[in-house]
Amino acid sequence: MPECTDINFLEELTRIFGFTRFREAQEEIVRDMLLGRDLLVVLPTGGGKSLCYQLPALLSEGLTVVVSPLIALMKDQVDVLRGRGAPVAVFHSLQSSEERRETLALLDSGRCRLLYVAPERFRADGFLESLKRHRIDRFAIDEAHCLSQWGHDFRPDYLRLGDAIRALGSPPVAAFTATATPIVRDDISSNLGLRDPVVRVSGFARENLAFRVRHVSGEREKLEAVQRLVGRWKTGIIYCATRKKVEKVSESLAEQGSSVISYHGGMDGDAREEAQNRFMAREYDIAVATNAFGMGIDRSDVRFVIHYELPGSPEAYYQEAGRAGRDGAPAECELLFNYADRRTQEFFIEGSNPSANLIRTVYRTLLGLAGKNHELLLTVDDLAKHLPERTNPMAVSTSIGILTRIGWIQRFDVPGRRLRGTRLLRPNDRETSLPLDDKALREKRRRDERKLEAIIRFCEHSSGCRQDWILDYFGEKSSQPCGQCDYCTSREDPDLRAPSEEEQLLARQVLSGVARMSRRIGNRSWEARFGKGKIIESLMGVESSGSSAGFVANLSTFGLLADQPKKRLQAVFRELEKRQYLRTDLSERFRLLTLTERGVRVLLEGETCHLDWDRLPRERSIFSRRKKRSIETSNLSEENTQLFESLRELRREVAAERGVPAFTIFHDQTLVELAEDRPATIDEALQIKGIGPAKANKELPLFLKKIQESASS
Repeated sequence: MPECTDINFLEELTRIFGFTRFREAQEEIVRDMLLGRDLLVVLPTGGGKSLCYQLPALLSEGLTVVVSPLIALMKDQVDVLRGRGAPVAVFHSLQSSEERRETLALLDSGRCRLLYVAPERFRADGFLESLKRHRIDRFAIDEAHCLSQWGHDFRPDYLRLGDAIRALGSPPVAAFTATATPIVRDDISSNLGLRDPVVRVSGFARENLAFRVRHVSGEREKLEAVQRLVGRWKTGIIYCATRKKVEKVSESLAEQGSSVISYHGGMDGDAREEAQNRFMAREYDIAVATNAFGMGIDRSDVRFVIHYELPGSPEAYYQEAGRAGRDGAPAECELLFNYADRRTQEFFIEGSNPSANLIRTVYRTLLGLAGKNHELLLTVDDLAKHLPERTNPMAVSTSIGILTRIGWIQRFDVPGRRLRGTRLLRPNDRETSLPLDDKALREKRRRDERKLEAIIRFCEHSSGCRQDWILDYFGEKSSQPCGQCDYCTSREDPDLRAPSEEEQLLARQVLSGVARMSRRIGNRSWEARFGKGKIIESLMGVESSGSSAGFVANLSTFGLLADQPKKRLQAVFRELEKRQYLRTDLSERFRLLTLTERGVRVLLEGETCHLDWDRLPRERSIFSRRKKRSIETSNLSEENTQLFESLRELRREVAAERGVPAFTIFHDQTLVELAEDRPATIDEALQIKGIGPAKANKELPLFLKKIQESASS
């Protein structure tokens, strides 16, 4: 091989790959690899990571070992390189005996320049010994974030790579990933033992991608948003958090006539690989999948990526969203945000972060169930049933992974069965001797929780460019806003018409209600105090309970918009948030709403409020509203109506005496049911909605007495 300084990299790039230019940072990475340096490279999805290790390998005389987690990705890259005449080989579990013999023959010939290997191959000592017979110039590790327990896709098999590299004489190592925060980068470097690595973090900004967050109230709105994007773009990926949602969304799209394929953990490995390959081959326009789908996907015409539910972290979100627009043409990345979806991610965090006590309990249970040969054949779900307390099966699975990683158990395949057996490697040791780092386990859970909070902050972000937020999260600075995200495009939307007088008044009334429900901390500043739901109820005059009931009922804006349908008000609030007139603050686990500076200008200065008024639900008439209010009493007899009015008068007197709002005693509907059912005892009254033990003891006796008096008269 000529000296690195003598190589014309652009000529070699054109000769081997047919490209006429490098992408950002590629040439510098290629040069560093040929100089034998250790590297840690962070390039976004579609940034051209694979070329960075392929070109140096094909310009070298020795072997470059490429570690990749996906068989489909390896096969795709190998097929493309072989099509260019490159001497490359691959080892994976789905190869036939003949294919393995061909791979070994190419290696033994000394002509092989690139060997693709899955990380689990390093479980076998024999494989490592076979590699020692060859000259290895370098290791390239793709998806290197899988090395870090702080990363979003930790895979225990990757942890063997550091020892394997040292056993092979410590050749230079280049670690590649699309998403890694500074903490994850440090963890990758430490686990691999990188020596003074060159760190390249570049190209996070994707100028052709429009990042959008759509606030939705439920499944119907989500499916409508999906159908709109599919109708506009046709080709894309939809990520769901669970198998159930994958099936639901796939079925909905199929009914609409879309070309759609599903991918989730309930499918066996062959079926998942077939689904991914058929999508890559463009047999289907849309893939609906859980988050395991797409690593290494190289389909250039993906025009949209939809996150149907909240992802677990900004890292996962950006890697998945980055699979759109790899051809450089415009593409859309839309996250459908409903705050309730965080519960699913909290379930996953619980399952991914078992406590040290649970891991010890799982090991103790394995000891008790193992046979004389110290082995047992049991699924994770069945093992979970043997634990003393009901446990998330996902947490049991994670515990087994940790026990495997520290060398106390071994997992093995069972021929002819979709089941893995467990072998105890230290059957004489008790669970109290397990080398567990309680503090590290707690810290990992804490970091996972912080990542979830970070992606929620991203969804609630309403004061700047979304791409800038992402760049800042990954430690890269932006020179200017993207101009394409929902924030950038909403600031000056020429298609929005001016509001009518009634619409402008409605916007200011809503903003006034938000201000009244906030804590004023200056002439033009408010601090969030209540959530959106509570504020809407206040504007509609809905009676509430709790310690704040009296405060809310006495506000001048209480009931101000009682003539407006709830659905319309919810839509107005979403528009005000989208257009940055309102912002959401997180307090512990609650989303609290208050004004932005833009909202303050509308409220205090009368600045025009530009919303997409034509897409909001129509206003319902005051007559229909009043009609609805009267329904609850319209079915009462004349006698019961008189009793209802007597009970209301009693409630008014009690409330006045105590100095509290009347509805804090009993709601109108509760009084309707008291008048209709006429209970004679506390036990009978407890069957009525709105009467619990506390109110039964404190409030009910006076009302039962009034009912008895009515019966006597």
